[in-house]
Amino acid sequence: MEEKLRLPVGYEDFEDIIKKDFYYVDKTGLINEFLADNSQVTLFTRPRRFGKTLTMSMLKYFFGVGLNNALFDGLEISKDVAFCERHMGKYPVISITLKGVSGLRFDEAKEMLRRVMATEAMRFQFLMESENLSESERMQYKDLISTSGRGDFSMTDNMLNDSLKTLSFLLTKHYGEKTVILIDEYDVPLDKAYNYGFYDEMVNLIRGLFGNGLKTNTCLNFAVLTGCLRVSKESIFTGINNFKVYTIKDVRYNEYFGFIDDEVRKMLEYYGFMEQYDDVKEWYDGYRLGSLHIYCPWDVINYCADFRSGNAVRPQNYWINSSGNDIIRRFIDKADDATKREIELLINKGSVKKQIWQELTYRDLDSDINNLWSILFTTGYLTQCGEEYDEMKDIATTELVIPNREIRWIYMNQIQEWFEHETRKDRQRLEAFCRAFAENNTQAIEEGFTSYLKKTISLRDANARKGMKENFYHGILLGLFMGFGKWPVMSNAEAGYGYSDICLESYDDDIGIVIELKYAENAAFDAACNEAMKQIRERNYDEELIDDGMKVIYRYGIACYKKRCRVVSEKIDVL
Repeated sequence: MEEKLRLPVGYEDFEDIIKKDFYYVDKTGLINEFLADNSQVTLFTRPRRFGKTLTMSMLKYFFGVGLNNALFDGLEISKDVAFCERHMGKYPVISITLKGVSGLRFDEAKEMLRRVMATEAMRFQFLMESENLSESERMQYKDLISTSGRGDFSMTDNMLNDSLKTLSFLLTKHYGEKTVILIDEYDVPLDKAYNYGFYDEMVNLIRGLFGNGLKTNTCLNFAVLTGCLRVSKESIFTGINNFKVYTIKDVRYNEYFGFIDDEVRKMLEYYGFMEQYDDVKEWYDGYRLGSLHIYCPWDVINYCADFRSGNAVRPQNYWINSSGNDIIRRFIDKADDATKREIELLINKGSVKKQIWQELTYRDLDSDINNLWSILFTTGYLTQCGEEYDEMKDIATTELVIPNREIRWIYMNQIQEWFEHETRKDRQRLEAFCRAFAENNTQAIEEGFTSYLKKTISLRDANARKGMKENFYHGILLGLFMGFGKWPVMSNAEAGYGYSDICLESYDDDIGIVIELKYAENAAFDAACNEAMKQIRERNYDEELIDDGMKVIYRYGIACYKKRCRVVSEKIDVL
């Protein structure tokens, strides 16, 4: 049997992927198409985990002089022999990523940026001996990489400000060829600085670094930047000539970021996973980049690797673990009643129409809820499914949807956390609701749960799986009991001949509570309640409660439909 290639989980270096024989989805066609564009500075904005870093690594190894150009043998770009002979391995390349430039204070973040620039400069230590440089120029290079007695890089603030320009000048003079500059995740330092309160200082620092390196740099051949947001109001890119930006609303280059359907099918066929195609599509497809439907590559690769190793039987949520989802929480916290209804519509596979501004600053995030819609779109939490243009008003309106099941799960998870936080604020009401279960007060339970459901956002789409709907109501009720915090709570615990939804124990009065929730299709509450009670009885879900010494058992069957519920119960006295 042929041994299959490994999947490159967590690998973002192009050389590693090719040399170590990982499965590689060939995106090298970007290279000649990009160079034909003839832009001196190009910015690609895409959501996180869409292959930006790997793309920049690919460009580095293709254009970089002295690097391993044999990596491209057999790939798409190698078919254009004349292009490769002219451009492959012909340019000095400065390649940096700013994704690690962070700190609780500005001086910490600045030190991280200093380290990034000095570490990249150290790749070119041959410049210290270069006969093409004067002694003073060789000293300039030594200043870029010099360290203090403590081992820290000691370039001054002025040197840091000029570091891109200085290094490109030295490389150009050494090689006799203008320099290529690649800057990955250019906006991360601004994001971090905004969150930690030194935004203005970081804007000034980045503006100076980019202005010198990309605007007034006669040694620049071309530059490529990537990020999630297009930050232009901050004047970071002011005055840069021949500057082009390609966002997720543009058509060009979209097939080079993320996986198209044909690429996913080929991967699944290669590993013999075609039976999982529908699940992969439901969970990870759905991004509309221009006219293309795109899968998140991070998710597809991780799932295939986990499925192949036996670590996953069904698709998992990988995106949420790759970074924080503070933007969703911020959005929910600011949402008014109208916005909450729109969120509910999106979760239930509907759409909303909004004006999208792609040139926001981080200052704009909290100034207006409408700006957050734009951020959700540019960062991948929403995608477009259409656009309308009003010629009279000269306004374009974008129709937005949640792209797939994975992102829908993130919304649901964040909404549930928000809901639990809000319910804890009204402690008296929460305690009365939970106590109603120990008092067998079905009317109070029904009224209380209905009231809570009206305040949150429900999953009611007709196409959603019944189990997914039941999980939503299960999660809301479980969160209420967890917020109450006075009873041991068991969720989906093994009990009797199966797994009960929720079991509770009130030690003060030896009362055990077992709850089974059902979704009442077409508001058939009685049938759903009866089904829940029958399941509790037949599977002996209260067996564990009896073994724990509970003297009274209350069984509850709860049927939910949209934002209504019905509750039935029965009491069991344990002899």
